[in-house]
Amino acid sequence: MGFSFAAMAALALRAGSAEAEGLTFGPARAFDFDGLRARAKRLATKPYQPPVIRFGDVLERLDYDAYQQIRFIPSSGLWADGTGPFPVQFFHLGRFFKTPVALSVVKDGSAREILYSRSLFSYGSVNFTADLPDDLGFAGFRVMDPGGNTDWLAFLGAAYFRSSGQLDQYGLSARGIAVDTGLPTPEEFPHFTSFWFEASATDPQALVVYALMDGPSIAGAFKMECAKHGGVVMQIEAAFYPRAAITRMGIAPLTSMFWYDETNRRQARDWRPEIHDSDGLAVWTGAGERIWRPLNDPSQVRVNWFVDKNPKGFGLLQRDRNFEDYQDDGVFYERRPSVWVEPLDEWGDGAVQLVEIPTDDEISDNIVAYWLPKTPVTPGSEWNFKYRLHWLADEPYPPNLGRVISTRIGRGGIPGQPRPKDKKKLVIDFAGGPLDDLKKGDPVKLIVDPARGKIDNDYTLQVVGTKRWRAFFDIALDDNEPVDVRAFLRLNDQALTETWLYQYIPFEY
Repeated sequence: MGFSFAAMAALALRAGSAEAEGLTFGPARAFDFDGLRARAKRLATKPYQPPVIRFGDVLERLDYDAYQQIRFIPSSGLWADGTGPFPVQFFHLGRFFKTPVALSVVKDGSAREILYSRSLFSYGSVNFTADLPDDLGFAGFRVMDPGGNTDWLAFLGAAYFRSSGQLDQYGLSARGIAVDTGLPTPEEFPHFTSFWFEASATDPQALVVYALMDGPSIAGAFKMECAKHGGVVMQIEAAFYPRAAITRMGIAPLTSMFWYDETNRRQARDWRPEIHDSDGLAVWTGAGERIWRPLNDPSQVRVNWFVDKNPKGFGLLQRDRNFEDYQDDGVFYERRPSVWVEPLDEWGDGAVQLVEIPTDDEISDNIVAYWLPKTPVTPGSEWNFKYRLHWLADEPYPPNLGRVISTRIGRGGIPGQPRPKDKKKLVIDFAGGPLDDLKKGDPVKLIVDPARGKIDNDYTLQVVGTKRWRAFFDIALDDNEPVDVRAFLRLNDQALTETWLYQYIPFEY
């Protein structure tokens, strides 16, 4: 584009009612995804230029309370008159979002930039914003349901975006890329610097969002077709161009929050029974195994690798949908979306990586999951990925297997007898799939395999009055180092359940 906001304003064209009342636009310029990829590639050949923050002192005064008073005027939104797939509204800059992004609309191969204007917002009692210029720029955008009353997709801050998903409740976030997450060195957070909106050519309930990303180590281009049919599905093409070597380049990263549930209730320093946006990582390996990894809130940063080749999918899920387990009718944790990553081409060798960071509150995202390619990331290389993000209540492709529904930990040994100090008892509940066809007394066997340590007192039973099966075992270790433990239920030669894969940390229990 190459023009400043001021220059664009001088050349602005008033939009007609076919777009949206109140918006002004810059001149038309040719646009397609191939051109955007080429632009990202050229960007990576040049030294990184940090974004310029203008009027930062004034924006700093727009704290949480002041920012809440600023409202976008709905009738001024893109496609607010119903001529596009969904209305799009824009976010104002503020204390926590000081970096402007360029927004454009695409039609018939041409793009026009949407120009910022103070007249697009109401400011309530916040009067010091009069010191801000009329070419300030936008912080991001959100996509609204028809009628413009509720939103279902939002891009705001760095390279983050979120959807309210199938249950209409925001929760975890996705990102364009993760750079050096969980390392002793600082994590890098590239930014989406520009967006383009286009109506889908094939689906009236979808829009296409293009994005240009830039950061100190990497540039990238994205094409995201975002469809809402009950749940939300985003089909993404991403091209990355590193300008520096990257130790950990996380593809399709998901960022969530886990504080505590029934597994680690000793950390429950709040009146609510459970607090989390997600309660586990699910992995569908390239070989076809289905894995469930309950999340932890560890005492120090822990990184787990799930080595694989051409994974079929992975995701951070919220399986517990029972309000009684949260008791919070303000934030509705039981309605937080699950997000599933579905690769659409072969991703080769690598690993699903899970990063767990300590937290003692619900305001901090402390869980990250992504795909980590095995091939080293070098400057001048090019990386292309295609995948879908499913924002749903559950996995999009659930297996015909019993699934883990809870994990509990307590004292080892047998009630009524002296309890050994070196043992802990782990209890896993499974439900669904072929378990629904079993009856009490069927010879269901627990297969449990720790990376080290001794297992005893292992057995299974059907919980009275239910189709749920419960597995018990004690584990004893010679040290306090974390250990991975795998378990599943089997009947004869048939696997009945997914694989429970848990990282047990002895000194934290």
